[in-house]
Amino acid sequence: MKEYKISYVPPSGKPLGTNVTFKIATKVVIPLLNLVAKKQWRGGEKIPKTGRAIVASNHLSYLDVLFLTHFLFRNGRAPRYIGKEAVFKVPIIGAIVLAAGQIPVAREGKDAAKALEHAIKVLQAGHLLGVYPEGTLTRDPDGWPMVAKTGLARLAIITQTPVIPVAQWGSQIVMPTYEKKIKFFPRTKINILVGAPLDLSPWYGKESDADALIEVTAIIMRAITDLLEQLRAEKRPAEIFDPHNSDLPRTGNFKKKR
Repeated sequence: MKEYKISYVPPSGKPLGTNVTFKIATKVVIPLLNLVAKKQWRGGEKIPKTGRAIVASNHLSYLDVLFLTHFLFRNGRAPRYIGKEAVFKVPIIGAIVLAAGQIPVAREGKDAAKALEHAIKVLQAGHLLGVYPEGTLTRDPDGWPMVAKTGLARLAIITQTPVIPVAQWGSQIVMPTYEKKIKFFPRTKINILVGAPLDLSPWYGKESDADALIEVTAIIMRAITDLLEQLRAEKRPAEIFDPHNSDLPRTGNFKKKR
């Protein structure tokens, strides 16, 4: 993996965590998002104004991160993400994202383990970290959250950081899953709903307990799914989609079989 100059400077500015590049990017991106989306956002008061925190959301579209960032920015925080290295290799865009404080990691291979190390440092500095626990866009055919990886659970337990569940719905209409075409008209309602912070203190000190990590991961994903049920006004399927038991690729375009 290429060496990147990564900053772990404590958050400052307003919204908290903003730097010059982040601020300039919002001046360009937010008006574009407003062109294609109508905001139906609830629960912003649950986002802490200061201190480290983790926001965990379901993942439906490439646009999720932009809408979630816009939501968090409007509620006083400029978040940080641990993003796949491929994004940072895109000319111009990669340099902007890096300068805005985001952190690249290799999704697979020996460098993948560094994601946890980077995330710990970000939280120790006092930032708000945005996480998609599934690690990729959902493979569930109806867009429900699937069985997630345990990395978020380990991170939350090690750093003893509250996890705030968030559900998003609508981004997959603006830009369908694994597609890059944007629907401009009519404007699409983007729903975001925030839940109460999860108390994971009973599991503190159990970051090496595989069963505990699975249990905490299920609790986080259940909270996200409960919120999504409210947004969709329908019930989740009885069986949660498990990518490990599927013939679909674990990462990348799931519309293409192995």
